[in-house]
Amino acid sequence: MHDLVIRAGTVVDGSGRAPFTADIAIDNGIITTVGRVNEPARRALDADGLLVTPGFVDVHTHYDGQANWDPLLTPSCWHGVTTAVMGNCGVGFAPMQRDRREFLIEMMEGVEDIPGSVLAEGVDWDWESFPEYLDALESKPRIMDLGAQLPHAALRYYVMGERGAKREAANEQDLTRMAMLTEQALRAGALGLTTSRTLVHKTARGEYVPNYGAAARELQALAAGVKRAGCGVLQLLSDFSEIDAEFDLLCDWIAASGGRPLSFTLVQRWETPQQWRRLLERIEQAQARGMQVRGQVAPRAIGLILGLQATLHPFMTKPSYLEIAELPIAERVARMRDPAVRARILAEPFDALPGRIPAFIVEVLARLDRVYALGDPPDYEPPPQASVAARAACAGRDPLELMYDLLLARDGRELLFAPAANYNDGDYEATLAMLRHPHTVVGLGDGGAHCGSICDGGFPTYLLTHWTRDRTRGQRLSIEFAVNRYTRAPAELIGLRDRGLLAPGMKADVNIINHADLRLTPPVIVHDLPAGGRRLMQTAQGYVATIVSGEVVIENDRHTGALPGKLLRGGRAGPRI
Repeated sequence: MHDLVIRAGTVVDGSGRAPFTADIAIDNGIITTVGRVNEPARRALDADGLLVTPGFVDVHTHYDGQANWDPLLTPSCWHGVTTAVMGNCGVGFAPMQRDRREFLIEMMEGVEDIPGSVLAEGVDWDWESFPEYLDALESKPRIMDLGAQLPHAALRYYVMGERGAKREAANEQDLTRMAMLTEQALRAGALGLTTSRTLVHKTARGEYVPNYGAAARELQALAAGVKRAGCGVLQLLSDFSEIDAEFDLLCDWIAASGGRPLSFTLVQRWETPQQWRRLLERIEQAQARGMQVRGQVAPRAIGLILGLQATLHPFMTKPSYLEIAELPIAERVARMRDPAVRARILAEPFDALPGRIPAFIVEVLARLDRVYALGDPPDYEPPPQASVAARAACAGRDPLELMYDLLLARDGRELLFAPAANYNDGDYEATLAMLRHPHTVVGLGDGGAHCGSICDGGFPTYLLTHWTRDRTRGQRLSIEFAVNRYTRAPAELIGLRDRGLLAPGMKADVNIINHADLRLTPPVIVHDLPAGGRRLMQTAQGYVATIVSGEVVIENDRHTGALPGKLLRGGRAGPRI
């Protein structure tokens, strides 16, 4: 008798091959049969007419703080994710001097928009070394498997203190110690080493993160630690302001690490709209030389969510708005609908309070042709005529007045979407090309981060709904291709070869999905973080079951109470397929 049998499902196995009808038997947390299963089971799930896929593998999250207080790792659990990997972009919380943790909190608050008060209250801070951090994580139950990577910024600050924070050059002693600690972290179970080379990443005080601009010799020293450990992957975010010089540096980094796999954030940027094409060319050249380089791409535009309850909106610095900003949302909306208050807010200049106008307001106001009402259901590929500027012109209205009224819709809960990447041409043709490239994987959902300004943890559901079923403004993706991009491809990238594929001997992480009725709900503001912190939350409808290690953890979009997830220590070998 089997532990669990999934019967008569439309299997999309993660390999990229076409869907087929089959039963799946699971025993002791492992898939034992994919085909015809005649034997009885302690539990059987009828999947006739439903998709059966591997659990999704999300290699780009920032649950470094949330993993300490949230066993469900929401929102990822609501979107079929069964393995999450954190510690990306060089930021995180280990290693850490206990009396210096405030700097790491400010860094995560600035880079990933996680309120410092939330982190101060919600995290245990009961570790110093990276191995101790892994021990602390391992002691907590959770719904899915979780892996951690070693963040360069935390490592540099731990070794160099204020010298590291001020981005002074590392001396030989610093480099030797960083290399030793890198090897230690990987041997203890870190899945990789991550860094950041972008101007965007700053602390809550507006200072660049410690690892920004790190010299090549420092990267080489870290790579030496990776090479000695003989395991792990490399990950980074870079501006690639000088593409060839930067890419050559990365290739040298790979070589110094002993040829470990590397992935980096690949997007279409506003300021350099063709950069992604050249980066794909360099990836192809590196692959031809035997280097395992991948681009991590997002399945939709990456952009800011604006709203009265969100972190940001265009009227937040107006003096008359600030007078009512702390009122409950219902009362605030009522006041904003008062004609006199409305007139005052609209009439006041945006820079009435010197030094308070955030850069994003300047950018949003300069491109109202690229700001859209998100709506319900949320539309992440809106046509140009749906922009605030186009709608205002069509109606003969001032676009700022229209934006003001849009923010008051749905009782002040309407959200505006301002794409910052992957939407230069007002469609997803560039995104489609990046998704289809053979050397990319889907990632960048940033679960656990950007609490009040970005909400992309639902990427798996969006990929399955928009790209394989709903898209009308261009070509779609096949269901087998889309599933591969969020299962087997990222699992292989990160070195977890025991999952991401429905085959005998593989880990029994499975989704059963009502694809026809699968729906991504609009983001909403919830106050469920420690210290009463707020965040954007996006859920889904249509996950009939999500299974982790053979246990049903989500059933009909609800948590069953099961918490079989484990801390991942290092890569995993898979069966011979």
